[in-house]
Amino acid sequence: MAAMLKGQLQFDDKWPSMRPTVLKLLRQEPVTRAEWQDLFWAVHSVCLWDDNGADKVRKALHEDILDFIKQAQSRVLQHQEDSSLLKAYIAEWGKFFTQCDYLPKPFGQLESSLSGKPHNTMRSKSQGEESIVRKLMLDSWNQSIFSNIKHRLQDSAMKLVHAERNGEAFDTQLVIGVRESYVNLSSDIEDKLKIYRDNFENAYLTATETFYKTKAQQYLDENGVQNYMKYAELKLREEELRATRYLETRKGCNSVAALTERCVKVLVTAFKQTILAECKSMIRGNETEKLRLMFSLMDRVPDGISPMLANLEEHIISAGLADMMAAAEIITTDSEKYVEQLLVLFNRFSTLVKEAFNDDPHFLTSRDKAYKKVVNDTTVFKLELPVKNKGIGAKTQPESKCPELLANYCDMLLRKTPLSKKLTSEEVEKKLRDVLLVLKYVQNKDVFMRYHKAHLTRRLILDTSADNEKEENMVEWLREVGMPADYVNKLARMFQDIKVSEDLNQEFKDAQRNNNEGIAESINIKILNAGAWARSTDRVSVTLPMELEDYIPNVEEFYRLKHSGRKLQWHHLMSNGIITFGNEIGKFDLEITTFQMAVLFAWNKRPKEKIDCENLRLATELPDAELRKTLWSLVAFPKLKRQVVKCGIEPRSPKDFTDNTHFWVNQEFALIKNGKVQKRGKLNLIGRLQLSTERSKEEDNEGIVQLRILRVQEAIVKIMKMRKRITNAALQTELVEILKNMFLPSKKMIKEQIEWLIEHKYMRRDDDNINMFIYMA
Repeated sequence: MAAMLKGQLQFDDKWPSMRPTVLKLLRQEPVTRAEWQDLFWAVHSVCLWDDNGADKVRKALHEDILDFIKQAQSRVLQHQEDSSLLKAYIAEWGKFFTQCDYLPKPFGQLESSLSGKPHNTMRSKSQGEESIVRKLMLDSWNQSIFSNIKHRLQDSAMKLVHAERNGEAFDTQLVIGVRESYVNLSSDIEDKLKIYRDNFENAYLTATETFYKTKAQQYLDENGVQNYMKYAELKLREEELRATRYLETRKGCNSVAALTERCVKVLVTAFKQTILAECKSMIRGNETEKLRLMFSLMDRVPDGISPMLANLEEHIISAGLADMMAAAEIITTDSEKYVEQLLVLFNRFSTLVKEAFNDDPHFLTSRDKAYKKVVNDTTVFKLELPVKNKGIGAKTQPESKCPELLANYCDMLLRKTPLSKKLTSEEVEKKLRDVLLVLKYVQNKDVFMRYHKAHLTRRLILDTSADNEKEENMVEWLREVGMPADYVNKLARMFQDIKVSEDLNQEFKDAQRNNNEGIAESINIKILNAGAWARSTDRVSVTLPMELEDYIPNVEEFYRLKHSGRKLQWHHLMSNGIITFGNEIGKFDLEITTFQMAVLFAWNKRPKEKIDCENLRLATELPDAELRKTLWSLVAFPKLKRQVVKCGIEPRSPKDFTDNTHFWVNQEFALIKNGKVQKRGKLNLIGRLQLSTERSKEEDNEGIVQLRILRVQEAIVKIMKMRKRITNAALQTELVEILKNMFLPSKKMIKEQIEWLIEHKYMRRDDDNINMFIYMA
């Protein structure tokens, strides 16, 4: 019985009944359920019971598939016109590809028999796609019809795309259909897109490049560079959009990127130098739209924007310095105008970078580099810093005066001045933020720190701050922009000192009130920490009025009882007060410095006498320079029609005073308002209280240099302690990195301090390599 059943299930017996159903499936003709099920059973039976059944079925199936494909090829080749050929091919391929999913299903047992694996009826779709029958169908189509007409297909598709580039309309599905056949044709599991890439993609890229090689040069010659940039940008967008339609876009396929790269090469890279030649004039003319277009093109080209960055830097430096030089007369005498000019330049260049280059990080960096050179330039005016070793022919070291002027402008905003009074709190804050913005570009921030601290000292001692909250906020803002912590901490300590001093002052007044000392109510003392407030200048001796001289021991005794072991040093240079000045016209309250008070009190007992300069020096014990400066402030106070003191000459400067020059109190002194003499009034003769002596300007600059030397030494030792061994080049690089937030040390200074540290046994040179330094513990 089994032998008889086996004989009935041979291939030769079963194939004649199987073949009609296979042909119906290939032709997409209706198949009944019974025929569909019988085909499954027949394949299963033949593969199981016929020893060579699987190979025979495969061979017969291959022949029928090839026969079907030849018929399809003949139907396609009947069409000569490109569109008709593509339509016919796409229609035949569409039917065949659909059957690639259905025909393999009944042949599951065939695949199991050929592969040697047990048959699983619940095969996944991915396994079905990689089935033997499906591979047989796709390979057969590829080897016959596709191999014969693929060049005609590609050429026809490329002709249609070419026609579209020239403005002609056609059915886009024709090209898309060809593309899809290329994509789906590969049966290679490892690389599904191999046939597509080797044929369709390659042909598409070549055709595109060939098309624009001719068109681009022609358009440039006829329309010029600026119109050509618009053309190139438009065509790049068009081709990217077209590529998303006609090229494969699945994940892992980079056809669109390859097409874009090819288009950039032929449309932009080929004309790179011609386009970039226009950049300088566009930047000078602030042609932001054209620059934006150039940037969008050059950003696609390797190193395309590098020349644009160089052109931008060159423009910012030259235009910035030219504007500063043009306004030199105004800005050199007015720190407000100077800072405003810098901000105008910064905003102008920032707007250019934003509108033309979309705030691209590369262009922002170039703006910063160029603007930094403008800020730190010494052409308009400079700060002369002395070199370390003075001697014959010693030269000063020029630096930008910008940090000093920024500090002056901050002072104008934070002090009670006409400027700060006319601005709202929000406007003051905005302007202070603007100062910090410019400060970011200042190379030598240590100069700003020194002057800012001097101004803050003056404001706190004179109580001339416009807004104490803003003062404290400014300290925190300086911390935020990266000012050194030790400097910011000292500023914060100054505010704490003022608060502590106010408490001490109140305690002292309460104690003096109990002792019936009446003068205590009219005097405020400020006891401040020397570490935070210390100045480089020596204290200046002066003879105080008797009332104050007698008062000082009381303060010292009070403080000694509160804090044993601490010593008070009196800085009369920083002190001021109010006296009542009386003459025949009236009485006036004068706000004056301690030095001015000492001079005026020389006439307290003899108000109408004339006293020469030498006797005033003896009476006040002031140094000559300070006495001259003080007398000048009383003889020639600006905007005062009647001066407090008169002298026997008409001086043009304090240097005109001699020992024999006589001075006397102006008994006709009065305040004049609207042309009328006032009998009462108040006048501030302090002006800008000098917290430094005549020598302090030079001393300040020397102090800056000396502090830099110490900071360089400190940083070198810190680096050597950490590295133990380091080359000269690496040491200099790390040193600049550490100090860049304060100042940029010169190579000469670095070399001098390295030699000093070697001489003092902090480090030494390697015996075998003079460029290698070794730390000495």
